[in-house]
Amino acid sequence: MADRATLEEAVRLQGERVRGLKQQKAGAELIEEEVAKLLKLKAQLGPDEGKQKFVLKTPKGTRDYNPRQMAVREKVFDVIISCFKRHGAEVIDTPVFELKETLTGKYGEDSKLIYDLKDQGGELLALRYDLTVPFARYLAMNKLTNIKRYHIAKVYRRDNPAMTRGRYREFYQCDFDIAGQFDPMIPDAECLKIICEILSALQLGDFLIKVNDRRILDGMFNVCGVPDSKFRTICSSVDKLDKMSWENVKNEMVEEKGLASEVADHIGAYVKQHGGVSLVEQLLQDPKLSQNKQALEGLGDLKLLFEYLTLFGIAEKASEEKVRTTETQVLVAAAQKKLLEERLKLVAELWDRGIKAELLYKKNPKLLTQLQYCEETGIPLVAIIGEQELKDGVIKLRCVASREEVDVRKENLVEEIRKRTSQYPATIC
Repeated sequence: MADRATLEEAVRLQGERVRGLKQQKAGAELIEEEVAKLLKLKAQLGPDEGKQKFVLKTPKGTRDYNPRQMAVREKVFDVIISCFKRHGAEVIDTPVFELKETLTGKYGEDSKLIYDLKDQGGELLALRYDLTVPFARYLAMNKLTNIKRYHIAKVYRRDNPAMTRGRYREFYQCDFDIAGQFDPMIPDAECLKIICEILSALQLGDFLIKVNDRRILDGMFNVCGVPDSKFRTICSSVDKLDKMSWENVKNEMVEEKGLASEVADHIGAYVKQHGGVSLVEQLLQDPKLSQNKQALEGLGDLKLLFEYLTLFGIAEKASEEKVRTTETQVLVAAAQKKLLEERLKLVAELWDRGIKAELLYKKNPKLLTQLQYCEETGIPLVAIIGEQELKDGVIKLRCVASREEVDVRKENLVEEIRKRTSQYPATIC
């Protein structure tokens, strides 16, 4: 019989071989054969004077949190929960595991990441992958059609963990959902408002929120020539653009998923674009996309969403401070159509009196577009002309930052603009 040190080394090497085969997803028969060899070697070792050797460690893809880390987590959760409650949300909880049939088939290609559990009493179970599917099951079971709920809890994914990049097998998700039938984009706008409130309260620095409408993506695939059968799998590739270059994403589409190279190039021309409401306006004018019913509906709703976000005061801000590239004091705007002549006359009067003024070069720009231009460029004041104001001999002067509006006699407008912009020389009234 070999000495103990030799056997222990043999056990260690055989254990590494078994783990390697499992990571490589080798055949089941080969793994079973090698496991049997490992068990045989361990049996030869026999008892080690009543002591069992094992490594103290957390399972791969998990971690412990010390009191200091937990204190930070609790403060963060307090901020988040306070915001949810401020917006009228209720809290629910669901089991950490679900019936396997409830979860399978709901996550597309990611279904392979679901943790299956052994049969424990006649039911096939799996650990929850996210909080969304359990929420849908909760709604269906309780026959609920309307609820505003939040849920903060752990979820589990049988992923290859990369903990240095924040990729775990066990982690928290923080969900807020408004379920029900409502007029388009009003609840969506509130959800984005909530995200902004939370991230701002946590003082994480600048942040960018990305919004998506599946109808736009499906319409995009349609006009680019993607076969219907490949919509979901190509969508999965596009979702990786946050982590992979376009070249790698295209290679996955073409080499792994069989998409024609020219079709992938057409997709790339769309998905490589970035922007907010201006991009929505651009896509609405796209000769191909504007002819697709799905895409048109999605773009129309996104445009509506941006209008609501502006009213909520969160449209296209990355930072509270804006770097102004001009010294414009006031934008001359119109509240109704067919007021171009009045705008031209007023802006000329302001220029002649030394006021730094602008107007948009459109005959009938929408008021919202004019206000958004001021938000984007940092213009502090808007002089709004309307039919009623013309009759009354006044101009409505609006402070962009505070949204305060006052009626100013036309003869007093220059003095009021100078007073407001000299007192607050930056961008705030």
